[in-house]
Amino acid sequence: MDRDTLRLLKWISAGIEAFLGIPFLGGTVIIATGWAPLGIMFIFHILLVVFSNKAGEKAAGNIVGIITSVIGIIPILGMIMHLVTAAVIALEMAGQKNSRVG
Repeated sequence: MDRDTLRLLKWISAGIEAFLGIPFLGGTVIIATGWAPLGIMFIFHILLVVFSNKAGEKAAGNIVGIITSVIGIIPILGMIMHLVTAAVIALEMAGQKNSRVG
């Protein structure tokens, strides 16, 4: 997987985590879908950690995302953790230099 695709997938994961952290809305979506978003994001974060390691990129935000997916069933803590995960991934990505030149 090239680094641009990996960066895009990480930004997507940050966006989804931010959405899931929106008070009441994110929780409603999670509960209404039988907690499926937590399982999907768990797998997505694991894949991004594997791809990041292969590409030599940082994966701390997605590791936090794995933890968030596990404890996300706890109402207020889950919301906070989704927002923290989104912030960690976004800050991690903002700190990386873009691989494109000019």
